[in-house]
Amino acid sequence: MKRRLAALLLPVALLAAGCTAPAGEPAPPEPRRNTRPSPFAACAALTTPPAQAGPTPTGSGAGPTGAGPTRTGAPGGSVLPELALPCFTGGDPVALRDVRGPAVINLWASWCPPCRKELPAFQRLSERAAGRLQVVGVNARDDRDAAQSIGEDFGIRFPVLFDQGDSLSRGLNRNAIPLTVFVDADGRVRHVDVSGALDDARLAELVRRHLGLEVSG
Repeated sequence: MKRRLAALLLPVALLAAGCTAPAGEPAPPEPRRNTRPSPFAACAALTTPPAQAGPTPTGSGAGPTGAGPTRTGAPGGSVLPELALPCFTGGDPVALRDVRGPAVINLWASWCPPCRKELPAFQRLSERAAGRLQVVGVNARDDRDAAQSIGEDFGIRFPVLFDQGDSLSRGLNRNAIPLTVFVDADGRVRHVDVSGALDDARLAELVRRHLGLEVSG
């Protein structure tokens, strides 16, 4: 009788002690959560045109350069690949073709020295051209914690999308990083730059030539 009672009470005692995993098999670890607030801006405003966006520039400087094949829906130029990327700060994924231009989209990674060199220039561009131009970052082939640390260290505040699968560069038929895409107000890709780290003056020149906007360098 005593043995039968002990056998009945053993599972209850194990359950009360929290011993739910089989012997010799450790319980799964708790998922690591990043509790630091993101330095980057939210992405909701990317689908709204800049408040002071002007007309699409015309002329020889407005033609697409190195932008890949023309796609339906953007006469006279190519458009961004048809893909949606998660926003670094959370929320709904952003379809790249829904980003309202004019826009400058910079593909970067924390492990890329030229990317780190040029990121502050993109932050300054976002401040100088606020209301006339959208600056968007796309963090690719990277670790989220490392990307966040770069954003914190360099004071990057513009919105950043997360492209762990490197789908943007593949969609543009490019394998370079950093990579910067200039998109006009009609959603047409005007230029894809893979020349290396851009400084303030070079970035202002490219914005003027391909998007028709004057930004002090």
